[in-house]
Amino acid sequence: MPAVGAATSWLYDSPVVEPLRLRRVPLLTACACFAIGDLLAIRWQPTLLLAAATLVLIALSIVSLRKAARVAIIPTYALWIVLGCWCAQIEPAIPQQQALHHLADGLTRDVQGTVIRVRTLPPPPRNSPHPAFEPGAWEADPGPDTQSVDIDVQSVEYLTPDLSLMQPTTGGIRFTVNGPQLSLNCGDLIDVPLRLRTPDVYRDPGAWSYADYLLSEGIGATGNTKSSRVQVIRSARPTLRCRIFAAQAWASNRLQSFASSNASHHLPSTLRLTKEDASMLNAMLFGDRTHLTRALREAFERTGTFHLFVVSGLHVALLAGGLFWFLRRLRLPQGLAVFVTILVAFAYAELTGFGIPAQRALIMTAIYLIARWLDREITALNALGAAALAVLVLDPRSLFEASFQMTFMVILAIAGLAIPLNDRLILPRLRALRDLDVVRADAAVPPRIAQFRVHLRMLTELSASLLSPRLTNLPVWLLRAFFWTCEAILISMTAELCMILPMAIYFHRATLLALPLNFIDIPLLSVLLCVAIITFLTSLLSSWLALIPAAVTALLLHLMRFTVDRVQNLTIANLRTPEPAPIALALACVCILYCCWALRAHRRRLFATGVVVAILIPLAVLYPTPPRLHLGDLEVTAIDVGQGDSILVVSPTGETMLVDAGGPTGRGENAPASAWDVGEEVVAPYIWSRRIRRLDVVLLTHAHSDHMGGMPAVLRDFHPRELWISINPGDSPLFYALLAQARAQRMIIRHLHAGQAFPWSDLHATVLAPEAPYANGGTPVNNDSLVMRLDYDRASVLLEGDAEAPSEEAMLANHRVQQATLLKVGHHGSHTSTTPGFLAAVAPVDAVISDGQHNTFGHPSPIVIDRLGAAHIHTCRTDRLGATTFLLAPSGGISAASAASN
Repeated sequence: MPAVGAATSWLYDSPVVEPLRLRRVPLLTACACFAIGDLLAIRWQPTLLLAAATLVLIALSIVSLRKAARVAIIPTYALWIVLGCWCAQIEPAIPQQQALHHLADGLTRDVQGTVIRVRTLPPPPRNSPHPAFEPGAWEADPGPDTQSVDIDVQSVEYLTPDLSLMQPTTGGIRFTVNGPQLSLNCGDLIDVPLRLRTPDVYRDPGAWSYADYLLSEGIGATGNTKSSRVQVIRSARPTLRCRIFAAQAWASNRLQSFASSNASHHLPSTLRLTKEDASMLNAMLFGDRTHLTRALREAFERTGTFHLFVVSGLHVALLAGGLFWFLRRLRLPQGLAVFVTILVAFAYAELTGFGIPAQRALIMTAIYLIARWLDREITALNALGAAALAVLVLDPRSLFEASFQMTFMVILAIAGLAIPLNDRLILPRLRALRDLDVVRADAAVPPRIAQFRVHLRMLTELSASLLSPRLTNLPVWLLRAFFWTCEAILISMTAELCMILPMAIYFHRATLLALPLNFIDIPLLSVLLCVAIITFLTSLLSSWLALIPAAVTALLLHLMRFTVDRVQNLTIANLRTPEPAPIALALACVCILYCCWALRAHRRRLFATGVVVAILIPLAVLYPTPPRLHLGDLEVTAIDVGQGDSILVVSPTGETMLVDAGGPTGRGENAPASAWDVGEEVVAPYIWSRRIRRLDVVLLTHAHSDHMGGMPAVLRDFHPRELWISINPGDSPLFYALLAQARAQRMIIRHLHAGQAFPWSDLHATVLAPEAPYANGGTPVNNDSLVMRLDYDRASVLLEGDAEAPSEEAMLANHRVQQATLLKVGHHGSHTSTTPGFLAAVAPVDAVISDGQHNTFGHPSPIVIDRLGAAHIHTCRTDRLGATTFLLAPSGGISAASAASN
């Protein structure tokens, strides 16, 4: 029998779950205090008071350390709160680039700047339906956009009636190139004529700000031009930022080229990387999601696995963890292994474009590895605190960004929940599988573990006698695989429990199937990343040399795609949820913190309550809360969707109707993943901000893209019971695709025409246009618009869509127009609508115009504005006030509130 010496060293380093105390996690506590200071700095910035508090707390800390060390913790952590306030105040604000905003006046100007980034855009899908625009719409040139170019502006042409002059200007511009691709390099100084546009700002509660996103990337204006108009003045040495972007583009193009190579085509389809596969790999490896299709992105979003495409903490951690483990297996000293791992992780982060999420993940990984190397006794939670604290000190604004919060929550779930659970439930039994033939070791373990080892010896003897002596350890192998699987499930489960919180806040998704899919896909991803990197490196030498790793990469990728495709169409996989109430968010955070403490407690009852509370975290986040409604009043909200229409109507008893869903364009299934969807990014977030989970009715006035563009996303997200439309235009593929989607979702489709009247909720609905004989066999036009009046006792609202003068004259001729309390002005305030006779017949108290800032139509028309003013009608505009809500009382009274005033 072997001796008990070094062979049983695992007995003496068995994990001991220590209770969670502040002295064990001082850096995590300091990080929490710093975050509190960061939060306080949003509304409270008294500089003199902060300076005085800093001096007082420093003095208190020094005195208490000398005379009462136990009390020193209080002023010390208070000092971290003050430090958080200081860092938030002194952090430079993101430049707003007002100079470029003033130049976005509709005039075409010469712009000179240095190229910092060039991206190739995917070609448009073949036979894709083209959206129907109204005449004069700001539709792109007929040819496809082939490139996206970012430039650092050096000078812009200033125009006056007498002369034009190039004047120095700073800022960033992103423009698309229409036509043949240009041979542009980072550092090139170019001259290009552009009509600058500022990104639309949607002032709606819950809406994501695309303008703020561009500003964070250094972009203050956008534009588009033909490739023939771009002139290269001279080439220059590229900057470091430019070199990083160029490295990302080079790596992405190399992988795309390999997928299109002749060598790759010799492999069978299951083992061959297609262009779509290369797009997935570029997103996973290099953070380039330009070529991802919308259908592919939404499939992974529905199943809670889209984080596989976001190069952040998960990818850097998997790469660094795998490399560090491999280097330690090679018996490299721990310090050298840490240095090499950080160096490789830094090089990898540069290949991904060195974006903010990758930078944070790199900093947190580096500090975590260094902290564990310098202090082997440091806890995982304390190492997490050190890493997060470093990120917040360098960039206090990170606290409010989803990428930091999600990375922090995942690591907190693993370090705070998974590790203590694993140390208590799984790891003792997993370690008990070692040195099973050392019987003397049973005396040094708890009785239950000793009994487990005895039973296992009996199983090994039985396996040897029944099967073969070679399979003596078969029970040990099976149990080891089982416990490893349990560890993986435990880590995935705790991560998903904590990720429910940011997923509900930022993505409005309840990813109920994320746990089983991530359990499969994350281990696949860890192997896939390694094999894909080998594929990429070998493809640089020879396409034929890369065939074997490419075949393995394709097999793993197709297996991952297979699991997602089989799950995404399940109804339970696409549950959307409103933003949780503040009390629910606070309760979920308290539950997570309690679990971190209770799961480390020595008392079994506390440990049991920690397990129960962990299970209740999803209930705290997803428990349905009442929607934010104004019961007793008729509510009409004009949502700010830019140059388009979208109106939310809520009846006095709480039934909901959405009239149109904005535009100007939607997106098809094969649209690029970066395509803007106003329905998904603006309309739906606003409805979720009201905590509305389902719409009762969706009304489409007509099939122009600025009214219908966001409708597919609304139907998917809110599953309305009914769809109300007017006529079916003869030539509108997107309209018929919408009807097919509604039928697939089993909605009731109602065709309405003038003369129909019916009750809806406790309102009376009357259709004013179009007339029953009206038909349109061509492309959609404004006079297809469904015009509806809703009456609530003495109050009423007239929703006119884009009806123009002919439609208004028909309504007047058929005596369908009566006085209304509120008028949704037709056609965004165009002079072709709101004729004097029609306005006199409606005689509204209030009116609302839905239009976009800097639109090229000139909406609203000054003629219509003057006409409304002359009639003393209180008029609100979404381009100036943002989302505007009108409350109509049964007595006929009306009040208005806007996003700009709140």
